[in-house]
Amino acid sequence: MFKHILVMLTLAIVSLAFNLPAVSRANATESPTKPWRLCAVYPHLKDSYWLSVNFGMIEQAKQRAVELKVLEAGGYSKSAEQWAQIERCQHWQADAILVGSVYFDSLSEQLELINQRTPLFGLVNELSTVKLTASTGVSWYQMGFKLGEYLALRHPQGSDRVKLAWFPGPKGGGGSPQSTAGLKSAIANSAIDLVDIKYGFNEKITQFSLIKSVLKQYPEIDYLAGNAVMAEMAISEVAQLPQKDKPKILSHYLSHGVYRGIRRGKIMMANTDQMVQQGKMAIDQAVNFLQGQKIKQQQGPMILSIDKFNVMTIDLEQSLSPSYFKPQYSTSTNSNRPQTDTPRHEP
Repeated sequence: MFKHILVMLTLAIVSLAFNLPAVSRANATESPTKPWRLCAVYPHLKDSYWLSVNFGMIEQAKQRAVELKVLEAGGYSKSAEQWAQIERCQHWQADAILVGSVYFDSLSEQLELINQRTPLFGLVNELSTVKLTASTGVSWYQMGFKLGEYLALRHPQGSDRVKLAWFPGPKGGGGSPQSTAGLKSAIANSAIDLVDIKYGFNEKITQFSLIKSVLKQYPEIDYLAGNAVMAEMAISEVAQLPQKDKPKILSHYLSHGVYRGIRRGKIMMANTDQMVQQGKMAIDQAVNFLQGQKIKQQQGPMILSIDKFNVMTIDLEQSLSPSYFKPQYSTSTNSNRPQTDTPRHEP
């Protein structure tokens, strides 16, 4: 009898030893093993593109129960400010830093050094360095290429030639060089003449001035294409022109205003790189890495092209933040680590 009881007790202990770790492993994929701190730096939060990225990151940080701090540099000319914010992320003892860089080359060398101490992740905007932990984003070359391809299919070589003015955004920043290269490649063997490239910050007053300049210089322009702020501003300017002189408007990325413009027939086409989904993917990538899980070195959602024919079929929740959402700069957990330097919003 005593031997029988001993055998049963031994089996129970062995069973418990096998089952408990299994539960622990299962939970590790659902919640962090510690209250991770993530710090994200953006070029700005002035338009709905980065607002939608912000929404995706905030929502997923809550879902993964991690602490997220967000800082914005205030514009693509603010390289020094963004570098100072990255240093603040370190002082705050961030476990990982997600960098939406202001310029392609501006921070690359410094970021490589930081990545040796704190995992750094590229966020949305491409960087010249590949010596980061990983990155989330799409190819801005492809964003420009897909817009050019859309037009090239409508104006193949041998058809009547048309004129295009291109407004990529700030020179050297925000994917402008890459999207411009992609556009040029796509229209190289078409009947499209790229008559002008107008660089400028994605701000209303800047883009308004550039549009006025192009319409004055090229009164017979056929297409105005480029950044979303330009596309939104161009609607009212084009509306004032005689019907025979009205150019068509296209955007190489999506915003709330561009989406409404497509639905109303005011904007011909736009790409979406599904910004909300990108924000969520970026959080998952960083948290999974910190938890020791395998991650993709470079990841991003599919680029979709939207026009009046498919606009109602797009899953808008993957691209644009809800209308009620305002910029958010933090989520919190019950972390016991000292708040050495809580990042604040920089205007």
